[in-house]
Amino acid sequence: MPRPVARVLALLELLQSGGIRTVTELADRLDVDERTVRRYVGHLVDLDVPVESVRGRYGGYRLAPGYRMPPLMLSDDEALAVLLGLVAGRRAGLATDTASETAAAKIRRVLPERLSRRLDAVLGSLAFTDPPGEAVAPESTVLLAIADAVNHHRPVSIRYTAADGRRSERTLHPHGVVAHSGRWYVTAADLTAGEDRTFRLDRITGVRTLPGSFEPPAGLDPAKRVLTGLATAPYRHEVTLRIQGTAEQIRTRLPADIAIVEELPSPSSADPQTVRWSRVGLRVERLDWLPAVLASLDRPFIVERPDELRGLVEALAERLTNSARRSPPHE
Repeated sequence: MPRPVARVLALLELLQSGGIRTVTELADRLDVDERTVRRYVGHLVDLDVPVESVRGRYGGYRLAPGYRMPPLMLSDDEALAVLLGLVAGRRAGLATDTASETAAAKIRRVLPERLSRRLDAVLGSLAFTDPPGEAVAPESTVLLAIADAVNHHRPVSIRYTAADGRRSERTLHPHGVVAHSGRWYVTAADLTAGEDRTFRLDRITGVRTLPGSFEPPAGLDPAKRVLTGLATAPYRHEVTLRIQGTAEQIRTRLPADIAIVEELPSPSSADPQTVRWSRVGLRVERLDWLPAVLASLDRPFIVERPDELRGLVEALAERLTNSARRSPPHE
């Protein structure tokens, strides 16, 4: 490619990154003088690329807002970042399979064959650990409408289907959108029920923005509210434990979305170096997985309730003891 053409395309790429670029900055990046930068800008304008000139002390050049720029220009690193983002987004429930696949196909169609082969090699060799479970992406119209209402503090009316199949129409003051473990949630003040609640976006079938605005609560943490709501949701078993360690140490095995951890105060006369204990509360459908997780903590613990969990812990300890006492078979 002739050097001037390559520099014109490099100028286009710099302008695509957004914002106003001064003539001095562009000249430095392209390694040309300022007069040549103005000539390159003229070439782009001749190609119907809408480059705007901004006057003033902080003036320079920028692309007109909203312009769809052909061709797609990505460096190797940028192309890899986009395709990996699509793969990770699909796996995490941040986008539908169809949208991710069609977007990836469009990007690959405009990539040089050399780069396309290298990216295919990366994606073909990529494997994930600890899958988040079933990923469910919401409808894009729902997500965009809710996010816009959050950003502008607008009330909305939604049609919602609960886990048990019951349908309702609700009026919300949405506070924040949270993506967690393959699902999307919105935290909101539910004016219909008169309480703060969390709703799954994939269960919302319609959103209508209402007139007016609201003032969100100060110090609100939507992500923390979602995690707390998941950890305190009604389940079959309520478990209470005392575990030796700080909340940070315990959360390595019992994250915030399944456990509420409260560090217990030390006695007033205790040595500052005394080991701390924490009280842990969980609500779970099954208890059979808990003994192994508690053993993996490698910390002393006390089961306060339920009694059934004590029996399961004793049974695991007995199985481990029996396994440790077994001798290898003679060959």
